[in-house]
Amino acid sequence: MTRCNVAQRLALAVDRASAEQPSLKTKRITPHSLRHTTAMHLLQSSVLFNIIALWLGHESTNTTHRYVEANLEMKEKALARLKAPDIKLQRFRAGDDLMKFLRSL
Repeated sequence: MTRCNVAQRLALAVDRASAEQPSLKTKRITPHSLRHTTAMHLLQSSVLFNIIALWLGHESTNTTHRYVEANLEMKEKALARLKAPDIKLQRFRAGDDLMKFLRSL
């Protein structure tokens, strides 16, 4: 099956599905967007990205790592697990030597 044939078959499927989901008519659905969406769903389902790389046929896991970087939901979850540092914030006060040096510039 050629790339063009895959795109044609997908367009037919989207056209048929838009009878029940009219919002599909306004969306741009391509084989690449379908592939990317599937990869993101696999990643969000905790499938390891090296397995996703094999499934997508990527030569290197570095290519698949882009999906990890793009996933904002995963970033939000990781940030939510962090605790604020237990330190007291203090304003920086430059010493006399530093101030003298800066004034000389």
